This record gives sequence, structure tokens and C-alpha cells, in this order.
Amino acid sequence: MTTIAHISDLHFGVAVPSVVEGLARHLIEHPPSLLVVSGDLTQRARAGQFAEARKFLDRFPWPRLVIPGNHDVPLYDVVRRFSSPLGRYREQIQEELNPLFQNDEVLVAGVNTARSLTWKSGRISHAQMDQLAKRLAQGGARLKVVVTHHPFIPSPLSPKAGIDLGRAAQALTILEQHKVDLLLAGHLHHGYAGDTRTHFASATRSIISVQAGTAVSRRVRREPNAFNWITVQPDTLLIQMLAWDGRGFQPAKRTRYRKRDGAWLPEPA
Repeated sequence: MTTIAHISDLHFGVAVPSVVEGLARHLIEHPPSLLVVSGDLTQRARAGQFAEARKFLDRFPWPRLVIPGNHDVPLYDVVRRFSSPLGRYREQIQEELNPLFQNDEVLVAGVNTARSLTWKSGRISHAQMDQLAKRLAQGGARLKVVVTHHPFIPSPLSPKAGIDLGRAAQALTILEQHKVDLLLAGHLHHGYAGDTRTHFASATRSIISVQAGTAVSRRVRREPNAFNWITVQPDTLLIQMLAWDGRGFQPAKRTRYRKRDGAWLPEPA
């Protein structure tokens, strides 16, 4: 059994100190197999904000997989935005923008979708898709997880909204070919889960997309600060949202999927 603490949209620079400490305390008391951070570590990609994010991450000694988000690309520093869009991220967080984690049960591949040419939207390049296909091909029978900042499915709060991820449909074809089971993302500041087949007419494989809410910043939207605790087993996915109640992170929504005949089906949690 593998446990994943999935946090996103920390936005250091506008983070709430009490929530930062509450999340750190919860994670230290309940260490996961893997900490996944699906982007937007900073509010405006400033050096001091990245230093805060790095100091926070360094409190946790276990494996982690981190990718940048669109807020980790400078917005107002136009020269840096185009000459070195993720330079500060690479200096202070990590050099690798498309990280990989694997153990005996899961293969987790991160894909950087942040781009300097867009304000908030993201994109997957053809080179990234080629790299991802090669990595997934080595996953064997392990459960396969892909992490992006921009989600593959829209929020149920805005079901008719477009998807901010360029080439999502093309990338989904590769994910299906290599039998990916789980997608993790952030960006929309709202926690939810759903099957990609409900949003892509051409989709043929059941892939569960899980969205994390706002981890520690003031940038919340219609729900409190929250993160996901995901328990992964070969035929079961249990997604537990933990929400901030002013004193700590407490269990909130639970979603369970069980694999039957190759498809992930929702069950009572």
C-alpha cells in the first residue's frame, strides 16, 4: 500500500502562517510514502518566496515529487519571464522539471505544464509526451500516476469551462496507451475527482483525475484550505480530502474507486 500526500497551490508570498504550520504538523505526524506538490509554490516567483517554499519542503525527510505551476513563472519581470522563466525554481527547488518517482507498487511521473507565453494556461510539449511514453512503458504492472499543474478535467463548479491544458486530448491518448490510472493536478483551487471519460468523447480508458484545493494560501475559492491523502492499492483508490478548520486539518470529503473489469468505478466511501 502506498500513501500519497497531494498538496498544491501553496503560493508562498500570500501563505497563511498558521495554516503552513498546521499542514507541516499534520504531515510530520502522519508521514506519507510520497509527498506530491502539483505546482504554484509561490505567488510571484520571487527569490524570497522560493526560499520560503524550499524551507517548508526541507522539513519533510521522505520522498517527494514537485513540479512548478504558472505562478512559479515571473509575471511582471518580463525579461526574466522569457529569458529564464523557471530559473529561480531550478536554483532553489530542484533542477528537474519533469521528475519521476517509483517503488514496487507505483510509478509517478511529473510533467511541467507551466509556460512563459501564457498567463495562466499550460501546455504539454511533444518532447514531454515522448519522454512520458518512454517512462510509462517501463512501469510494468505497477499503478501509474501522472502529475501536472493544470488539470485534465474542469471543476464541477464550472463544468462548461474550458480546460487550461494545451494538447490535453493528445496527451490523454498516450496515457491510455500506457494504462495510466491516476492523474493529480492543482491550479483551480478546488478539490474534486472524476473520470476523464466524462469529458473526452474519444476517451476509452478509465483514468481518475484528482484535483487538490488550496494548501496554505489566502487564495481559496468557495472552500477552506485543503489537501488530499490518497491511499493507492492495485484495485482501490481512496481519496480523502483534509480541510482546515482553524486549528488543524480534519477529514472532509472521501471518494473511493474500485477497479472492476479494467474500469475504476465509484463506491461508497
